[in-house]
Amino acid sequence: MTPPADDDQPVRDDEAADDPAIAGDDDAGDEQKPVRDDDVVDELPADLDVTEFVGPYLFPNNSRRRVPGVIYLVLAAGCIGLWLITRDQDPVLVNTGFLWAGAGLTFMGLYQLQGSWNLAVDERDALVVATREAGFPVGHASAQLGWRGLRSRPTWRILLYSHESPPTQRGLVLVDGVDGGIVDHFFEANPEDWAGLE
Repeated sequence: MTPPADDDQPVRDDEAADDPAIAGDDDAGDEQKPVRDDDVVDELPADLDVTEFVGPYLFPNNSRRRVPGVIYLVLAAGCIGLWLITRDQDPVLVNTGFLWAGAGLTFMGLYQLQGSWNLAVDERDALVVATREAGFPVGHASAQLGWRGLRSRPTWRILLYSHESPPTQRGLVLVDGVDGGIVDHFFEANPEDWAGLE
């Protein structure tokens, strides 16, 4: 009688546990399976997901500076008032530091109030003004809100490109965020070479 072939040998339980091919280990089987196209999924980050779009972005208005400005002035009045009431009594807790703190808070409050411009021109209005100033049909454009001067006057910075592909002209227009006037502008032939991207 001939001995059975190796394939026909019975397998003990401890051998099956040690050999992943015999034990039917799922990880060993996954390594050999080809990856299907349906298994590969691209996912956009949450901030680029169009289905979660809730409307245009609303830039915060500078007029919100009035709130801390008023708070500073109220605190300043309290500090100076306490100093005035107790200055002749030689108090322990209230001293001339309250007067200096009141002066500093008054300065900060007034600075906040003078810089609380109302942002009356939004980015769409600023883009229209910049397009008129450009004098060429505008394709791509971007808007950035900045502030200029010691009084922090809001100013739109509009970067424009002409409508050709690739654009032949570009420009930068500064539009006042309060009255919509042109603060400054600069236009030039587009020096960027995009020939390698075609």
